[in-house]
Amino acid sequence: MVQSSHRQRKGAGSAGARRLNPDGTYVHPLGANRSGRVAPWLFVTIPILWILVFSLLPFLNTIRLSFTDSTLLRPGKFIGFQNFTDMFHDPHFRTAMTNSSLYVVCVVPFMIILPLILAALVAERTRIMGFFRTSFYVPVIMSSVVVGLIWTNLLDSKGLVNGLFRALHWISKPIPFLTDRWLLLFSAMTITIWTGLGYYMIIYLTTIANIDPVLYEAAQIDGAGAVRQFIHVTLPGCTWTMILISLLSSMSAFRVFGEIYMLTNGSGGVGGADITMTMLIKNEGTGINARTGYAGALGLVMFFVLGALILFEWFLESRSSDDE
Repeated sequence: MVQSSHRQRKGAGSAGARRLNPDGTYVHPLGANRSGRVAPWLFVTIPILWILVFSLLPFLNTIRLSFTDSTLLRPGKFIGFQNFTDMFHDPHFRTAMTNSSLYVVCVVPFMIILPLILAALVAERTRIMGFFRTSFYVPVIMSSVVVGLIWTNLLDSKGLVNGLFRALHWISKPIPFLTDRWLLLFSAMTITIWTGLGYYMIIYLTTIANIDPVLYEAAQIDGAGAVRQFIHVTLPGCTWTMILISLLSSMSAFRVFGEIYMLTNGSGGVGGADITMTMLIKNEGTGINARTGYAGALGLVMFFVLGALILFEWFLESRSSDDE
């Protein structure tokens, strides 16, 4: 009897240690842990492979190509820093770097300030403000082809803008928005600002919604009007967002392509005077006469310029943290 009861307790303990499946088979004690360790990797494997195949490997190949004289039809041979030496003697590179840098200097301040003002104006949760928020965001989701057609027709020598100015007797001959180098470049900047306002406005709206309403109430009690509330409450509350948007808009402005391409039909303006860095890379790296090695060197220089912008933003962010 004692041995029988001892076997029953031992069997019960063994059954408790080893779980049973519905079909009566035993579950491996490490089975659940193994599946728990494997399942997360199944979710991240495809994204990792995607980044590896379509981002990391092309980047490494670009670095390799930048030190060769390869073209579309031949692999080329190693030539050291010859592509970089030729680049700094290339007038097209100087023009593209000048235009892209000027684009950053002119566009970024507007991208920081104007969306913040719009966000402050439409921050109230009313139906009419919801309508304005939607209206400001529409250009963001519009097709680049549609945007190009709209602005090309507006700025053409026989377009709406010149027609309106002529009807008001402000001009005697059409303004060359699409043929003059600087007018075309500033017209493209206008399109960039117009299409980007709604996107950055949404980011600012999120930040403004997280500002403590007590601060606005206290400022109102102290007699601050809307302008002073904006300067002393909204602006300080959006400091970090302004730094973020300065980085995002700087990178986007330096990599500008679509606006110039649409306004010039891919020519980069008269004599290529309005060509940008991305357009130059596209011209050098595509076509039957493509110089893929030289295009790779251009892409590598562009990578380091954008990296410098990120480091500068990191410096501003760390400096602001130290001041606080």
